[in-house]
Amino acid sequence: MSLEAFHKQNKEDIRKLGEDRDLKKRSLDWLAEVSQERYSYHFTWLGLPIIQFPQDMVAMQEILWQVKPDLVIETGIAHGGSLILYASILELIGEGHVLGVDVEIREHNKKAIEAHPLFKRITMIEGSSTDPAVVGQVENFARDRKKILVVLDSNHTHEHVAGELAAYAPLVSLGSYLVVFDTIIEDLPADFFPDRSWGPGHNPKTAVREFLKTTDRFVVDREIEDKLMITVAPGGYLKCVK
Repeated sequence: MSLEAFHKQNKEDIRKLGEDRDLKKRSLDWLAEVSQERYSYHFTWLGLPIIQFPQDMVAMQEILWQVKPDLVIETGIAHGGSLILYASILELIGEGHVLGVDVEIREHNKKAIEAHPLFKRITMIEGSSTDPAVVGQVENFARDRKKILVVLDSNHTHEHVAGELAAYAPLVSLGSYLVVFDTIIEDLPADFFPDRSWGPGHNPKTAVREFLKTTDRFVVDREIEDKLMITVAPGGYLKCVK
């Protein structure tokens, strides 16, 4: 089979997966069950905890290789595994930088990130991602960058994500992506996050839905979630088309 035929067959298979409601339901049930066991906390990328599902890690690798951004902006740093993931792909591409923003960068995490061989491609800003002063720093850092990709993965309340979308969506380049993680919260039971300030009705997915009503620059790339089947970002892989 030629590579062209291989990709054509894949597209057809993915289309069928996307139409299989029963399989999607079972995938969601599985995701909800393993999440109770802190499944996403069990993985690392090149030595640092990443706190992501492996399926989404693969999707981000595919997007980065396709877009080849010269800047990736991510809100939410935690242990830094995602920063290292993006930096590692940019290192293979041979160019690009990662800018991480977090309201609190804990000292032990900061030291681990700074000690990593790929830190040369990483810059961190401490502060709220929706603080106008922080947004200004990010905008200054992004100035003159030609291909920018944005990942939102910090505070998951509707209000916070809506603020991030307003602040960072304008930075995303044509053909690149704005990825909003943890939209899955909308699809999980109301009591799934008893100790959190987000849940069904007020979460990243509700913010994305509201955002998409105000712009025609972005569309949901359904093919990504259809082929993953298991993702914490359903409806959250937004492609910039204008």
